[in-house]
Amino acid sequence: MAAMGTLSGVVRLSSYIGRSRRLIFNSAQRRGIASCIDPAHGLSDEQKEFQKMAFDFAAHEMSPHMAEWDEKEIFPVETMRKAAQLGFGGIYVQPEVGGSGLSRLDTSVIFEALSTGCVSTTAYISIHNMCNWMIDTFGNTEQREKFCPELCTMDKFASYCLTEPGSGSDAASLLTTAKLEGDHYILNGSKAFISGGGDTDVYIVMCRTGGKGPKGISCVVVEKDTPGLSFGKKEKKVGWNSQPTRAVILEDCHVPVTNRLGQEGQGFNIAMRGLNGGRINIASCSLGAAHACVQLARDHLLVRKQFGETLSNNQFLQFKLAEMATKLVASRLLLREAALALQESRSDAVSLCSMAKLFVTDECFNICNQALQMHGGYGYLKDYAVQQFVRDIRVHQILEGTNEVMRMIIARSLLSESG
Repeated sequence: MAAMGTLSGVVRLSSYIGRSRRLIFNSAQRRGIASCIDPAHGLSDEQKEFQKMAFDFAAHEMSPHMAEWDEKEIFPVETMRKAAQLGFGGIYVQPEVGGSGLSRLDTSVIFEALSTGCVSTTAYISIHNMCNWMIDTFGNTEQREKFCPELCTMDKFASYCLTEPGSGSDAASLLTTAKLEGDHYILNGSKAFISGGGDTDVYIVMCRTGGKGPKGISCVVVEKDTPGLSFGKKEKKVGWNSQPTRAVILEDCHVPVTNRLGQEGQGFNIAMRGLNGGRINIASCSLGAAHACVQLARDHLLVRKQFGETLSNNQFLQFKLAEMATKLVASRLLLREAALALQESRSDAVSLCSMAKLFVTDECFNICNQALQMHGGYGYLKDYAVQQFVRDIRVHQILEGTNEVMRMIIARSLLSESG
């Protein structure tokens, strides 16, 4: 799509946005959003327009297909390309290479809304955006012009390749090597749990060009069909089934030096910079799931009868619903503060991103799980969306840095400033 700046994007899409409306996220679509959990609170008029557009897309283009994509493990390429037409392929990529040029807070608002339609698909879009941003931020002019426009339109898709079979939380110990031979690097090694692996076109690979530790790591872009690049079997997962996950295998894989992002030894810093935003993004996906589940639980309590009256008259369940709503709003406030800190490059940004990822993914999983419990046996049936939200966001407590690692980052920050 053409470059979409913050204001021009609203103008150009105004006719589409004008048709959007708030929608409940179950098949009945009976009731609107309760004001106390309204995700539009505190947003500018412009942000509300982006949010409405994302909610509308989620309700019409994603939610009706969410269960089928999960059941049949469909990677919904054409739907994502429709999302890219709205600017969602490069939300915080610069407009001169086809991006939307929006802020981290705008991005969080959009991913929260999209996730009400399908968490798994939105989570992949968030990873794609992170990869696109990494090229836009750390690439030279030639690299940006080569890769970013097609990633912004999602004519091509991207994958982030850091984790290895033997290095997950200890990412700096990665073993994939890149040896310089003339004007090419020769890559050998493998990456594990790669979202989109085998179905995507561009792989952002962290590899070792130097000695041990983070300073020996560089970042290269490996294009699909590069000789020596292959993929493992498609993994069978509990959730995230609308995006394929495979190992990425590099065997004497020849990659031009011109595909390196930044300088040699800068790769670990690039990877971590990407993950700071990735943690905000993935927490936003959890937030969208929790928002949908609070509404699903509320609607179920209002119509389901036991012992001669609706469950909404049960004080225990009223209190549980109140706790869910409170944790939802608290999660949203923390997440948006972290997004602002990251956008402004504040000194507390890394800690706040870690806090947000830790708190939001934990609490939002608990919200969705409680919503399933409120549905009773029905919640365990695949006819009901609540179970898919539970399955899809469970992994958010693991990826983009486990929540145990988030605790380590937060504690180190606190202790390093204690003097």
